[in-house]
Amino acid sequence: MNLSKERTTGKHKFELLYPQDILDKRIKELGHEISEDYADKEPVLIGVLKGCVVFLADLIRNISVPIEMEFILASSYTEGHESNNNVATAGGSEIPLTGRHLLIVEGVVDSGQTIAAIIKNLKKQNPASIEIVSLLDKPSCRTVDVDVKYVGFDAGDNFVIGFGLDESQRYRNLPFIGKVVNN
Repeated sequence: MNLSKERTTGKHKFELLYPQDILDKRIKELGHEISEDYADKEPVLIGVLKGCVVFLADLIRNISVPIEMEFILASSYTEGHESNNNVATAGGSEIPLTGRHLLIVEGVVDSGQTIAAIIKNLKKQNPASIEIVSLLDKPSCRTVDVDVKYVGFDAGDNFVIGFGLDESQRYRNLPFIGKVVNN
């Protein structure tokens, strides 16, 4: 398969970055790493909606230690491809998080604004630890210093769709990661 072949989905063109088999393999590796690191800790995975859903569903099936899950809705994107400095969050944990080991699960970490705001709020609950798990990382786009401990892939500065990630709420259902290309 030619991974750089351009394709079209709706009105957008994209290049295939990571096909489903490559994603599956890396998610299994991440699940194994997390299982080893949290062998006796029973972590709470906190999924950042909506982009984490597909990744999180696959990830938890590859974690062999007991876990609990929570979700938070957070976004620094409005319409389009650019992140802004306004982070909107909703929801929160129904489980007490004091003394717990937290793993924030993201589809993509780019500017760091969203994840930094989430961490700031979670620290108020005095967890034992907070780490970040992200399918995609975009360290070249950081405006805030955040450390992503578990990274699936580096997405460069590309705007990506598929595998739970969207462009104006579309394309989340694609079974792969594609890079949106300009016409």
